Amino acid sequence: MKTQFETLLKNLDLELTDKQFNQFETYYKYLTEWNEKINLTAITDYDGVFMKHFYDSLTLTKLVTFNNQSLLDVGSGAGFPSIPLKIMFPELKVTIIDALNKRINFLKVLTEALDIDVTLIHGRAEEQNDKESYDLVTARAVANLNVLSELCLPFAKIKGYFLVMKGSKGEEELENAQSAIELLGGTHLQTISFEIENEMRTLLKIEKVR
Repeated sequence: MKTQFETLLKNLDLELTDKQFNQFETYYKYLTEWNEKINLTAITDYDGVFMKHFYDSLTLTKLVTFNNQSLLDVGSGAGFPSIPLKIMFPELKVTIIDALNKRINFLKVLTEALDIDVTLIHGRAEEQNDKESYDLVTARAVANLNVLSELCLPFAKIKGYFLVMKGSKGEEELENAQSAIELLGGTHLQTISFEIENEMRTLLKIEKVR
């Protein structure tokens, strides 16, 4: 899998080190072990996790260049997309918020095993008060874009970005959410659509302009 994963990442202009690959292997091990205790993912086969979780998370590099920005991942679940991004961009300052304490406990154990520094918050996004604090805010398949915009856009700094990960209905959801996005001070900049193993993916880049 390493060679295949390396090739995929090269298409995203990413170089995979041995250390990073080992971190992904560790991630897979912990994900599948914990998945037997708490429901983290329906995808558990090795290739599936590497393709549909790890690689999928890293496709956000099609929208922005990651370096030492602050990133908030809302409703991260098992750590997607923020943990794969943190592995590839160690200087990224990642905060994860999730309403389920069981998932936060998993992420605590995982981040220690991976030796990465991530801020973990157990709670609901709408109850947090660190609004307009992050360069980047992201969410992957959490809710309809109308709802998601309300949850995520307030956390983005002015000139920051809300990076949305959606499936085949991404553009349709964007159309329905346009007025909500504008109301929340956002403007849609870019849509990228592609396939991962015959499944449609849509990435949306929304800038917080006011």
